[in-house]
Amino acid sequence: MELQYDAEDRKELYDYQQKDIDAIFEKFEGKPDNYHLLYQLPTGGGKTVIFSEIARRYIEKYNRKVLVLTHRIELSKQTSAMLKGFGVTNIVIDSNVKDLPHHNEYSCYVAMVETLNNRLRDKKFHMDYVGLVIIDEAHYNSFRKLFTYFKNSLFLGVTATPLSSNIELPMYETYDELIVGEPIQSLIDKGYLAKAMMYGYDVELTGLKLGINGDYTVSSSDELYSRGIMQDLLLQAYEQRAKGTKTLIFNNGIYTSLYVYETFRAAGYPIKHLDNKTPDNERKKILSWFSKTPDAILTSVSILTTGFDEPTVETIILNRATRSLTLYFQMIGRGSRKLPGKDVFTVIDLGNNAQRFGLWSDPIDWNYIFRQPEEFLANIRGDAEIESHHIYVMPEEIRAKFENSMEVSFDVEDEFRLALENKMRPKSVIEKSIRQHAFMCIENSETPAEARKLAKLLDADIEFRVKQYARLLSKTTKNYKEWLIEDYKSRLSTLIGKIFYKYQDMAGEDEPIELKEL
Repeated sequence: MELQYDAEDRKELYDYQQKDIDAIFEKFEGKPDNYHLLYQLPTGGGKTVIFSEIARRYIEKYNRKVLVLTHRIELSKQTSAMLKGFGVTNIVIDSNVKDLPHHNEYSCYVAMVETLNNRLRDKKFHMDYVGLVIIDEAHYNSFRKLFTYFKNSLFLGVTATPLSSNIELPMYETYDELIVGEPIQSLIDKGYLAKAMMYGYDVELTGLKLGINGDYTVSSSDELYSRGIMQDLLLQAYEQRAKGTKTLIFNNGIYTSLYVYETFRAAGYPIKHLDNKTPDNERKKILSWFSKTPDAILTSVSILTTGFDEPTVETIILNRATRSLTLYFQMIGRGSRKLPGKDVFTVIDLGNNAQRFGLWSDPIDWNYIFRQPEEFLANIRGDAEIESHHIYVMPEEIRAKFENSMEVSFDVEDEFRLALENKMRPKSVIEKSIRQHAFMCIENSETPAEARKLAKLLDADIEFRVKQYARLLSKTTKNYKEWLIEDYKSRLSTLIGKIFYKYQDMAGEDEPIELKEL
């Protein structure tokens, strides 16, 4: 079904928006001119609508001018259009605006940080007459350089996540107070946001490396997510949960995104790739195609987390891991806009992100994060801890291929403990696991070739078992684990051929066959 979206922005305010606006003006009353207030509202809650009305009311009430700061040109244009819809005369200060008279017909200015900073530094502008500075996406730190120019202005920072993008510059040092808006679950319950149906697939991320910004590096993410097994998991997850829906895929590296593009194109799905190096005219064509095509898939990197609004998106795929709470909410929020016929949207998580931060709609204490960001970041669950709780469950379609096998599970931890108690080599656990897998393949096949084909379906189970085994050893390297997995598969194939005919000879006997007999 193709979702329809009326591009004309709505100007009326919802009850919760009006309530928050009133609360913000109450905070402003009686405060000194350099008072800094921070306002949190989830993505999709209408932050631009709210601060546009705040600008209108402030200008009307105090007869002073307003400055709105953004960090991207797309946001500047969208903000300017919204302000105009509220009757606020405004001008976008871009590279073409070289001079700004003190007294002009505009009551509001919209500017990108770098452009305005250059004008003020070069003394091209003097903006002492600005009474209120509104900062969109206030968690970015690039805005701080401008604060010194507006020592006699009120500040209102607006963000979905009051957590600084730089731990060295916490937001409580910039803002005096935080106002928390309507939570996500409440906006869902009241019908303002779509409900997220979240599906997680356990992924091993211990090979990822952290960069100086505290998040996973692009190079290590590319190395993991461009692997064939991860591409297969992505395609399988899409076909299971999202096939035929308008889908937005977020990646951490261009190399990965291009790999995704080739994988889906080879499978016959309509897909395009977009990153921050895509030329503007090509970007516009791609986004237009994405908007008009009901089952379009768009794989992207570093481009669509802010300043992008396509309400008809039905599925979000996190084909990456992140330790940024802000990015986690931004990515999922791209699918949360509600439309007629769209009450829910799908989120496929391939980076253990929900296990790290909780579900998108879970309650969250923003005041704690605002006041104690260091403590919050220190307590984010680590990958090793998350993965220690992963349990492999054989998919139903694979289990059906082994219908003649009564048991397909294998408790590596229990077998490891028994091996130690009986003074056996730890490697005996792997040997016993290989024999069980071989038996499963043989008793569900008529030829060794069929059995070896079935063994290919056990790759995910094999990786899970080997990784469990490796964690129980005192020290293992990434290379050793990878060698163990390949050695396991090789030995499984050899063992299948070795015992296949012996099993066939014994299969006609009345007594059931035990593994130890083979």
